[in-house]
Amino acid sequence: MNNTVLYEKELSYQADRRKAGVEFINIVSELWYDKSIELVLFRNQLIDKSIGDIINLHEYAGEFIKKPINVFDTVEIARAIKIANLPPSRIDIGKLTYEYHLEDNHYNDATAFVNDKLRHAKASKNIQPKDVVLYGFGRIGRLLAREMMSKIGKGAQLRLRAIVVRDKHDATLLEKRASLLKHDSIHGDFQGSVTVNLHNNTLVINGATVHIITASAPEKVDYTKYGINNALLIDNTGAFTTEDALKRHLVANGIEKVLLTAPGKGVPNIVYGVNHNDYSPDDTDIFSAASCTTNAITPILMVLEDTLGITKGHLETIHAYTNDQNLVDNMHKKYRRGRAAALNMVITETGAGSAVAKAIPSLAGKLTSNAIRVPVPNGSLVVVNVEVERPTSIAEVNEIMKHYALEGELVEQIKYSVNNELVSSDIVGTSAPAIYDSKATIVSADGKNVILYVWYDNEYGYSHQVIRLAKYVAKVRRYTYY
Repeated sequence: MNNTVLYEKELSYQADRRKAGVEFINIVSELWYDKSIELVLFRNQLIDKSIGDIINLHEYAGEFIKKPINVFDTVEIARAIKIANLPPSRIDIGKLTYEYHLEDNHYNDATAFVNDKLRHAKASKNIQPKDVVLYGFGRIGRLLAREMMSKIGKGAQLRLRAIVVRDKHDATLLEKRASLLKHDSIHGDFQGSVTVNLHNNTLVINGATVHIITASAPEKVDYTKYGINNALLIDNTGAFTTEDALKRHLVANGIEKVLLTAPGKGVPNIVYGVNHNDYSPDDTDIFSAASCTTNAITPILMVLEDTLGITKGHLETIHAYTNDQNLVDNMHKKYRRGRAAALNMVITETGAGSAVAKAIPSLAGKLTSNAIRVPVPNGSLVVVNVEVERPTSIAEVNEIMKHYALEGELVEQIKYSVNNELVSSDIVGTSAPAIYDSKATIVSADGKNVILYVWYDNEYGYSHQVIRLAKYVAKVRRYTYY
């Protein structure tokens, strides 16, 4: 075959692949907007993605599981899901496709396979939508708003109804809040519409009205005046972190549950996927989603503890700077944090070591931790240095992590990276709270000392963990196939 014929053949294949990609995107959109069925590809979101994004995600999937999965395969499974008459659900079509090609001899076609694999979905209970109030509208608050409103679909799960701020009603401030939601220097523009209704003091986000409420104290707000009842309030101010302080939200009319986006004192600190089942929403009214770092390292440490056993260890967090630091040198209540954040690496403390033990009690007293704030605005890294009970190797550790990233209860929490060129900017926008860098793993010659590098988007990845926990607390978690 000469070069010209080969080139023409390649062009024809690429055209067919892109055509299949268009069909795939259309089915993903129809399932989401018509039936509240969300398809993901090995935990990577597919809604509102371009053809190029879809092709790249398939190539990542093929490299990840070491078995080619192309868009022709997934569109076949997507067609079967489309006609399967499923309830609202979240389905990993990458895993389904992979399993179909492992088990295709047992089924007549993709439709029979999908009906069998997702048979439990049809027996799942209907869920009732939950009103949500964001108390505070900073970095995490705005990302939570973006995620809830971009994935609202028919509003079958979390419905953002109000945002509470401290400032008094002011037209200029309302416009500024809309602008900050719409535009973000790190995460880019919001892929939706944001308009302002000055008369009603509301933001209209993707066509849905969200009230902007001013309050000087949590207990002084009557949310029922805005038609909000039995709501989940997500406090992302950082000002109320104790049980007594958070109980003030429950005094307000219209609030049923409270979720804190910071480590809490006297309340359950939960890393979703690790210890959420230890606390029932029926028994507890106040929850904490712990910290971004705790959410990044706890799933990884849980895997190590369950498979190899941890004797002792140290966690060194290399963290992006935050609003808590100064832009230029100035007074600060904590040592070193007063120095210019964008110019210095700053050693500071972190409670990550002790926080992990709240989710994994067997690690109590075994871990030390410290942190370095570095001059990047987002994207962080934890160096996990542990001594394990059973000798191991790099190959075994990587295989263990890959298994947990593909199967079991931690598939939403751990993303397995095979990228030789991975740097901090690459992980911005990753919804998993922990990105395991398989190319950086180190194991000592005797197999007892393991050093892992775990990346995390300390804003976006953490926000998704908050959303996962919020759905659990609100009891709106759909049937999920991972």
